[in-house]
Amino acid sequence: MKTATLRQILLITDGCSNSGDDPIAMAALAQEQGITVNVIGVVENDVIDEKGMQEIEGIAMSGGGVSQVVYSQQLSQTVQMVTRKAMTQTLQGVVNNELKQILGNKTTMEELPPEKRGEVLEVVDELGETVELDVLVLVDTSASMKHKLPTVKEALLDLSLSLNARMGDNRFSVFVFPGKRNDVEKLLDWTPKLESLTSIFSKLSTGGITPTGPAIREAVSHFKKKRSLKSLLSRDDDEQYFEESI
Repeated sequence: MKTATLRQILLITDGCSNSGDDPIAMAALAQEQGITVNVIGVVENDVIDEKGMQEIEGIAMSGGGVSQVVYSQQLSQTVQMVTRKAMTQTLQGVVNNELKQILGNKTTMEELPPEKRGEVLEVVDELGETVELDVLVLVDTSASMKHKLPTVKEALLDLSLSLNARMGDNRFSVFVFPGKRNDVEKLLDWTPKLESLTSIFSKLSTGGITPTGPAIREAVSHFKKKRSLKSLLSRDDDEQYFEESI
């Protein structure tokens, strides 16, 4: 089985989108491109209303990812949990597809005998430690997120430390929405480390609108740019790169 690059969008928000594209449709677009969309809803003393909850769950479902609502003080642990859970979920899907090719369309991991299932899960665990991982973090910087941004920064630094303990390569990119001039603004281009966020986050300004859909669209576009650059620099042709990407 070829080593693939797992691609995730990690959306951190505390409310409903109110500008631009439908975020659930944009998450479906991401999933079609092989990008998993995970959503963490952050609450403080208040709770996320029913509409916000439906949107969080809808984005994650359309994006083939994981959703979780947490109080800001539990954010660090949750960011790591959601990222790793989505990684395992995606890898299990890949392994199921491999099993169908080998054993026939009706066979999935769940249908294997217990001892065989255990062996397959060991492979999934091993892949989770060795597979390359690209995580694009989308941070809601609408007005209500102002007091939560320091916690978000700490959570992302913890995520970096946690994932860097893996054998596989990690690359991170960070976008915020709304940006100073546009709906979405890139804070950090692809890098193996998130430490440079320390200085950036303190300078962030918060705004009123929440353009979640346009933010997801821009994230998908950024993955495409990365892939195009890699194909230009690689000796392999585009077809092989697409085969190796999930």
